[in-house]
Amino acid sequence: MAWTREQMAARAAKELRDGFYVNLGIGIPTLVANYIPDGMSVTLQSENGMLGMGPFPYEGEADPDLINAGKQTITELAQSSYFSSADSFAMIRGGHIDLSILGGMQVSEGGDLANWMVPGKMVKGMGGAMDLVAGVKRVVVVMEHCEKSGAAKFLHACSLPLTGAHVVDLLVTDLAVFEINRKGGGARLLELAAGVDLAELRAKTEADFEVAAAVA
Repeated sequence: MAWTREQMAARAAKELRDGFYVNLGIGIPTLVANYIPDGMSVTLQSENGMLGMGPFPYEGEADPDLINAGKQTITELAQSSYFSSADSFAMIRGGHIDLSILGGMQVSEGGDLANWMVPGKMVKGMGGAMDLVAGVKRVVVVMEHCEKSGAAKFLHACSLPLTGAHVVDLLVTDLAVFEINRKGGGARLLELAAGVDLAELRAKTEADFEVAAAVA
């Protein structure tokens, strides 16, 4: 058994803190907006120039002019503000975003992240991921633990082009949660998904990791 996409997003949402400015990447990370705890003030930022995104609209209520960086329709809040993409990236590069939750293709045990391209496949561009991992205070990656082929995605070293080296602080997969000391301390298993045991996790993981006492 493994966590669903929604359960992964809910686990990532536990990393939110009151007053945080947060950037959510494309894919599973966008679901985190649905799991912000009641009473917690979190301001969502989008690279395409919006600060203070609301929840996804109900069917029939979408405004096609209101989209996030992943081109999904969103809603605005009373406090929402709009600005140029240049100003948006100035926020990111200036260190004003507290947390970024991103998707990933591969993560290494040292905290390297590959999430922007697969060689030989057409890509529109690298997007804002490189700026986010370089300028944001804390980076959480949410991804499936294995490829559709069954190959591991949490590795000794990434084989795909890197988005950033030593940038990931926490990895949430459908099987487990890992803390990564990106200054050279390696990875540590913090949690297992319900129904997943340590033997299964090790069989599906290439990366080396320690096991927290609470898990062992």
